[in-house]
Amino acid sequence: MTAVRPPSPAASGAGERPGRALAGLRERKKQRTRMALIDAALDLFLAKGYEATTIDEIVAAVEVSQRTFFRYFATKEDVVTGFLAEFDQVLAEALTERPPGEPPFTALFESLRVMVRTIAESGPADIERFRRVRQVIEATPALVAAQMARYSASEKVLATEIARRQGVDPETDLRPQIIVGFHGAAARVAFEDCARRDIWDPATVAAQVERTVGLARQTMRDWI
Repeated sequence: MTAVRPPSPAASGAGERPGRALAGLRERKKQRTRMALIDAALDLFLAKGYEATTIDEIVAAVEVSQRTFFRYFATKEDVVTGFLAEFDQVLAEALTERPPGEPPFTALFESLRVMVRTIAESGPADIERFRRVRQVIEATPALVAAQMARYSASEKVLATEIARRQGVDPETDLRPQIIVGFHGAAARVAFEDCARRDIWDPATVAAQVERTVGLARQTMRDWI
Protein backbone atom coordinates (compact mmCIF):
# COMPACT_ATOMS: atom_id res chain seq x y z
CA MET A 1 0.00 0.00 0.00
CA THR A 2 1.36 3.44 -0.88
CA ALA A 3 2.25 5.49 2.17
CA VAL A 4 0.15 8.57 2.78
CA ARG A 5 2.38 11.61 3.44
CA PRO A 6 1.18 14.17 5.96
CA PRO A 7 0.29 17.47 4.33
CA SER A 8 2.57 20.46 4.63
CA PRO A 9 1.20 23.02 7.13
CA ALA A 10 2.05 25.74 4.62
CA ALA A 11 0.02 24.17 1.85
CA SER A 12 -3.25 25.85 0.94
CA GLY A 13 -6.30 24.00 2.30
CA ALA A 14 -4.05 21.91 4.59
CA GLY A 15 -6.73 21.82 7.27
CA GLU A 16 -9.01 19.79 5.00
CA ARG A 17 -6.44 17.22 3.88
CA PRO A 18 -6.17 15.02 7.00
CA GLY A 19 -9.89 14.33 6.81
CA ARG A 20 -9.61 13.29 3.18
CA ALA A 21 -6.57 11.14 3.95
CA LEU A 22 -8.39 9.39 6.79
CA ALA A 23 -11.40 8.81 4.56
CA GLY A 24 -9.10 7.29 1.95
CA LEU A 25 -7.51 5.02 4.54
CA ARG A 26 -10.93 3.86 5.73
CA GLU A 27 -12.00 3.04 2.18
CA ARG A 28 -8.82 1.06 1.56
CA LYS A 29 -9.34 -0.85 4.81
CA LYS A 30 -12.93 -1.65 3.79
CA GLN A 31 -11.74 -2.87 0.39
CA ARG A 32 -9.05 -5.08 1.97
CA THR A 33 -11.66 -6.60 4.31
CA ARG A 34 -14.06 -7.21 1.43
CA MET A 35 -11.37 -8.88 -0.68
CA ALA A 36 -10.26 -10.99 2.30
CA LEU A 37 -13.83 -12.24 2.74
CA ILE A 38 -14.12 -13.06 -0.97
CA ASP A 39 -10.79 -14.91 -0.99
CA ALA A 40 -11.59 -16.87 2.15
CA ALA A 41 -15.01 -17.79 0.79
CA LEU A 42 -13.57 -18.96 -2.52
CA ASP A 43 -10.97 -21.07 -0.70
CA LEU A 44 -13.72 -22.75 1.30
CA PHE A 45 -16.12 -23.12 -1.65
CA LEU A 46 -13.45 -24.87 -3.71
CA ALA A 47 -12.30 -27.06 -0.83
CA LYS A 48 -15.68 -28.03 0.67
CA GLY A 49 -18.28 -27.03 -1.88
CA TYR A 50 -20.49 -23.95 -1.90
CA GLU A 51 -23.50 -25.57 -0.24
CA ALA A 52 -21.42 -27.12 2.55
CA THR A 53 -19.70 -23.84 3.48
CA THR A 54 -21.28 -21.64 6.12
CA ILE A 55 -20.96 -17.92 6.71
CA ASP A 56 -19.61 -18.75 10.18
CA GLU A 57 -16.70 -20.56 8.53
CA ILE A 58 -16.01 -17.65 6.18
CA VAL A 59 -15.89 -15.03 8.94
CA ALA A 60 -13.80 -17.32 11.15
CA ALA A 61 -11.21 -17.62 8.37
CA VAL A 62 -10.88 -13.82 8.22
CA GLU A 63 -11.34 -13.33 11.99
CA VAL A 64 -14.24 -10.91 11.66
CA SER A 65 -17.83 -11.05 12.88
CA GLN A 66 -20.97 -11.98 11.00
CA ARG A 67 -22.01 -8.37 11.40
CA THR A 68 -18.93 -7.35 9.43
CA PHE A 69 -19.76 -9.91 6.73
CA PHE A 70 -23.26 -8.50 6.30
CA ARG A 71 -21.88 -4.98 5.89
CA TYR A 72 -20.42 -6.17 2.58
CA PHE A 73 -22.72 -8.97 1.41
CA ALA A 74 -26.44 -9.53 1.79
CA THR A 75 -26.10 -13.30 1.31
CA LYS A 76 -23.48 -15.98 0.78
CA GLU A 77 -24.39 -15.92 -2.91
CA ASP A 78 -23.44 -12.25 -3.11
CA VAL A 79 -19.82 -13.11 -2.30
CA VAL A 80 -19.60 -14.73 -5.74
CA THR A 81 -22.01 -12.70 -7.86
CA GLY A 82 -21.20 -9.34 -6.25
CA PHE A 83 -17.57 -9.52 -7.35
CA LEU A 84 -18.66 -9.93 -10.97
CA ALA A 85 -21.44 -7.33 -10.69
CA GLU A 86 -18.84 -4.63 -10.05
CA PHE A 87 -17.65 -5.05 -13.62
CA ASP A 88 -21.23 -4.95 -14.91
CA GLN A 89 -21.33 -1.47 -13.39
CA VAL A 90 -18.14 -0.52 -15.25
CA LEU A 91 -19.80 -1.62 -18.50
CA ALA A 92 -22.98 0.34 -17.78
CA GLU A 93 -21.09 3.51 -16.86
CA ALA A 94 -18.91 3.24 -19.97
CA LEU A 95 -22.03 3.00 -22.14
CA THR A 96 -23.44 6.24 -20.72
CA GLU A 97 -20.20 7.98 -21.75
CA ARG A 98 -20.21 6.88 -25.39
CA PRO A 99 -20.65 9.67 -27.98
CA PRO A 100 -24.23 10.57 -28.93
CA GLY A 101 -25.27 9.18 -32.28
CA GLU A 102 -22.90 6.21 -32.12
CA PRO A 103 -24.67 3.04 -33.39
CA PRO A 104 -25.94 0.89 -30.50
CA PHE A 105 -23.86 -2.21 -31.28
CA THR A 106 -20.69 -0.11 -31.63
CA ALA A 107 -21.43 1.69 -28.35
CA LEU A 108 -21.90 -1.63 -26.57
CA PHE A 109 -18.74 -3.08 -28.12
CA GLU A 110 -16.60 -0.08 -27.15
CA SER A 111 -18.06 -0.15 -23.63
CA LEU A 112 -17.19 -3.84 -23.39
CA ARG A 113 -13.62 -2.96 -24.33
CA VAL A 114 -13.51 -0.59 -21.36
CA MET A 115 -14.73 -3.35 -19.05
CA VAL A 116 -12.19 -5.86 -20.36
CA ARG A 117 -9.42 -3.28 -20.00
CA THR A 118 -10.54 -2.59 -16.43
CA ILE A 119 -10.31 -6.30 -15.65
CA ALA A 120 -6.84 -6.49 -17.19
CA GLU A 121 -5.64 -3.47 -15.23
CA SER A 122 -7.05 -4.74 -11.94
CA GLY A 123 -4.01 -6.99 -11.52
CA PRO A 124 -3.13 -10.68 -11.12
CA ALA A 125 -5.09 -11.08 -7.87
CA ASP A 126 -8.41 -10.11 -9.46
CA ILE A 127 -7.71 -12.22 -12.54
CA GLU A 128 -7.13 -15.21 -10.27
CA ARG A 129 -10.40 -14.40 -8.47
CA PHE A 130 -12.20 -14.48 -11.81
CA ARG A 131 -10.79 -17.93 -12.48
CA ARG A 132 -11.83 -19.25 -9.09
CA VAL A 133 -15.28 -17.62 -9.21
CA ARG A 134 -15.82 -19.34 -12.53
CA GLN A 135 -14.85 -22.71 -11.02
CA VAL A 136 -17.26 -22.24 -8.11
CA ILE A 137 -20.15 -21.20 -10.37
CA GLU A 138 -19.66 -24.14 -12.74
CA ALA A 139 -19.72 -26.57 -9.80
CA THR A 140 -22.85 -25.07 -8.19
CA PRO A 141 -26.25 -25.21 -9.95
CA ALA A 142 -27.73 -22.57 -7.63
CA LEU A 143 -24.99 -20.15 -8.63
CA VAL A 144 -25.51 -20.87 -12.33
CA ALA A 145 -29.08 -19.67 -11.84
CA ALA A 146 -27.85 -16.62 -9.93
CA GLN A 147 -25.41 -15.87 -12.72
CA MET A 148 -28.24 -15.93 -15.28
CA ALA A 149 -30.23 -13.55 -13.06
CA ARG A 150 -27.19 -11.25 -12.94
CA TYR A 151 -26.93 -11.30 -16.74
CA SER A 152 -30.61 -10.43 -17.00
CA ALA A 153 -30.33 -7.52 -14.57
CA SER A 154 -27.28 -6.14 -16.34
CA GLU A 155 -28.90 -6.43 -19.76
CA LYS A 156 -32.00 -4.60 -18.53
CA VAL A 157 -29.82 -1.66 -17.44
CA LEU A 158 -27.99 -1.62 -20.77
CA ALA A 159 -31.21 -1.88 -22.79
CA THR A 160 -32.68 1.06 -20.88
CA GLU A 161 -29.62 3.15 -21.74
CA ILE A 162 -29.70 2.11 -25.40
CA ALA A 163 -33.40 3.06 -25.54
CA ARG A 164 -32.59 6.46 -24.05
CA ARG A 165 -29.78 7.01 -26.55
CA GLN A 166 -32.01 6.03 -29.45
CA GLY A 167 -34.99 8.01 -28.22
CA VAL A 168 -37.36 5.04 -28.01
CA ASP A 169 -39.62 3.64 -25.30
CA PRO A 170 -38.13 0.39 -23.95
CA GLU A 171 -41.58 -0.70 -22.79
CA THR A 172 -42.99 -0.78 -26.32
CA ASP A 173 -39.90 -1.02 -28.55
CA LEU A 174 -38.07 -4.35 -28.23
CA ARG A 175 -35.06 -3.39 -30.33
CA PRO A 176 -32.89 -2.24 -27.38
CA GLN A 177 -33.45 -5.59 -25.66
CA ILE A 178 -32.69 -7.47 -28.88
CA ILE A 179 -29.42 -5.68 -29.59
CA VAL A 180 -28.26 -5.90 -25.97
CA GLY A 181 -29.21 -9.59 -25.75
CA PHE A 182 -27.39 -10.33 -29.00
CA HIS A 183 -24.27 -8.44 -27.95
CA GLY A 184 -24.29 -9.99 -24.47
CA ALA A 185 -24.66 -13.50 -25.86
CA ALA A 186 -21.65 -13.00 -28.13
CA ALA A 187 -19.55 -11.69 -25.24
CA ARG A 188 -20.57 -14.63 -23.03
CA VAL A 189 -19.61 -17.10 -25.75
CA ALA A 190 -16.15 -15.53 -25.82
CA PHE A 191 -15.69 -15.47 -22.04
CA GLU A 192 -17.01 -19.02 -21.63
CA ASP A 193 -14.78 -20.30 -24.44
CA CYS A 194 -11.74 -18.82 -22.70
CA ALA A 195 -12.80 -20.30 -19.35
CA ARG A 196 -13.38 -23.72 -20.94
CA ARG A 197 -9.86 -23.65 -22.36
CA ASP A 198 -8.44 -22.26 -19.09
CA ILE A 199 -7.32 -19.03 -20.74
CA TRP A 200 -7.08 -16.17 -18.26
CA ASP A 201 -4.36 -13.95 -19.69
CA PRO A 202 -6.10 -10.55 -20.05
CA ALA A 203 -4.65 -9.74 -23.47
CA THR A 204 -5.68 -13.14 -24.85
CA VAL A 205 -9.17 -12.90 -23.35
CA ALA A 206 -9.60 -9.36 -24.72
CA ALA A 207 -8.53 -10.49 -28.19
CA GLN A 208 -10.94 -13.43 -28.09
CA VAL A 209 -13.81 -11.19 -26.99
CA GLU A 210 -13.12 -8.77 -29.83
CA ARG A 211 -12.92 -11.59 -32.39
CA THR A 212 -16.12 -13.23 -31.18
CA VAL A 213 -18.18 -10.05 -31.04
CA GLY A 214 -16.85 -9.09 -34.47
CA LEU A 215 -17.82 -12.53 -35.75
CA ALA A 216 -21.30 -12.08 -34.31
CA ARG A 217 -21.69 -8.84 -36.19
CA GLN A 218 -20.48 -10.47 -39.44
CA THR A 219 -22.76 -13.47 -38.91
CA MET A 220 -25.79 -11.19 -38.58
CA ARG A 221 -24.93 -9.61 -41.92
CA ASP A 222 -24.22 -12.90 -43.71
CA TRP A 223 -26.77 -15.31 -42.24
CA ILE A 224 -29.89 -13.16 -41.96
